[in-house]
Amino acid sequence: MLVTGFPAGMFQTNCYILAQDDACECVVVDPGQDAAEPLFEYLDSKDMTVNAVLLTHGHLDHVWSAREVCERYSVPAYIHPEDRYMLSDPARGIGPTMKEFIQGMTFVEPDEVIELADGDKITEAGMSFFVDHTPGHTQGSVVFRTQANTETGPVDLAFTGDTLFQGSIGRSDLPGGNHEQLLASIARKLLVLGDETVVLPGHGGNSSIGAERSSNPFLVGLSAQE
Repeated sequence: MLVTGFPAGMFQTNCYILAQDDACECVVVDPGQDAAEPLFEYLDSKDMTVNAVLLTHGHLDHVWSAREVCERYSVPAYIHPEDRYMLSDPARGIGPTMKEFIQGMTFVEPDEVIELADGDKITEAGMSFFVDHTPGHTQGSVVFRTQANTETGPVDLAFTGDTLFQGSIGRSDLPGGNHEQLLASIARKLLVLGDETVVLPGHGGNSSIGAERSSNPFLVGLSAQE
């Protein structure tokens, strides 16, 4: 499986591309600000097309280019219903500083939006993704889990958005955020995963569930049973 990505825009939000080996179809996760141009250049160079856009949550730095990508390839965007409103009204989900930054801009949701629910299984571009609802950073935050086949065997992947980072967790001081709820989501949905599960976050570098379990200072004393 191809799993690649790049940080995009002033927020350096990780935009991911996933495809089966030698496939011409892929799935894109979280195309944020300024993600469209480098994404299109990469896909054109590989003669690939997009089957779907998966959104871990509705914050503007993760969904900014979603409509542009969906429109170019005539594909749906997947998002949890609790965060769908931010596709067309992102100011409601961000702080006052960012509201000034986007003043006068118009945002429109993609033509086709598919709402997610906890426990959903999405099948796109020959791959399966499992949805875990992880409210706390936003009320509609989700984690997408899938499995990559490698030369050394299958590897579990978790696209955690802004729920869990390498050595940190998502902020909870924006509208819809709740710190205790965020910790509970991490405990119930992420700490139950195997230590070797690769964490692919919305910002920063990759990690693993085992590494975060043992060294993330925000998770000290947190158990999968909580």
